[in-house]
Amino acid sequence: MNDRLVTLLGGGGFLGRYVAQELLRAGARVRIAQRKPRDAFFLRPLGGVGQTQFIAADLTRPETIERACDGADAVLNLVGSWSNFDALHVQGAQTAAQAAARAGAAAFVQISAIGADPDSQSTYARSKAEGEHAVREAFPGATILRPTTVFGREDAFVNRFAGMIATLPVAPVLRPQAKFQPVYVADVAEAAARALFEPRHHGGRVYELGGPDVLTMAELLRWIAKAVGRDPAFVELPDALGSMLATFGSLPGAPITREQWKMLQRDAVVSPGAEGLEALGVSPTPLAAVAPNWLVRFRRYGRFGQAGEPA
Repeated sequence: MNDRLVTLLGGGGFLGRYVAQELLRAGARVRIAQRKPRDAFFLRPLGGVGQTQFIAADLTRPETIERACDGADAVLNLVGSWSNFDALHVQGAQTAAQAAARAGAAAFVQISAIGADPDSQSTYARSKAEGEHAVREAFPGATILRPTTVFGREDAFVNRFAGMIATLPVAPVLRPQAKFQPVYVADVAEAAARALFEPRHHGGRVYELGGPDVLTMAELLRWIAKAVGRDPAFVELPDALGSMLATFGSLPGAPITREQWKMLQRDAVVSPGAEGLEALGVSPTPLAAVAPNWLVRFRRYGRFGQAGEPA
């Protein structure tokens, strides 16, 4: 990828910043395309002179995506949302793939999600599946990546639970037996970079990306509590109450949205027999190997506290 140009649509987000680091280390030129390019300027110091570019782009405005993909050797679409499903996940993904094809890009990678299913009760999951279909029609050699729940220093998943556990004496547990297979953000980024590097090998394929551990919601929350040295009382809520809470998901401070509740009805794990990180040459990183390094801030005495200490 030395000196090749890669456009990252949504490149300043949680996953995008890690992909950018992978590409910059490999010598690629990286064009970060998003609605507010200034929000991604923190990536500038990671590359050499002229190695990073920033451009305003919006998936709902095709002409901006055309400009963002112009001259690109590869394109990665990272844009995802818990709203505007059709506009971003379906129409937007199609717009991105079409622009990449017209630009003559050799590779296109679409970040989808585990559980993408055209028959799902969840609008989010259906839109992800429809987006995959639209991408394949526009760019037949596209690579589809379906990560499970992604964790990392800046995530809104493990950190959200850690913050709750660190401040509340009683921690509610929704869908306690729902299973997760959390995947490290840096592993997903490496997988995406490899798919961009080797379209002849990975093009036209679907990969489901999960970590090495499968945990229930209850097990995950108790692991986080131990990691931050807290011991709250966990209360497992019945589904009827969880569903009721989800109906108020649009209100500020609501613990879960209706779409998130629907996604919890299905385990967020890699399908049996699916190709995953290993097929992309990436070794999965366990949650316990990296998360304690940043969860330390949730301990009572910060980095001076000990994991597992009483609260």
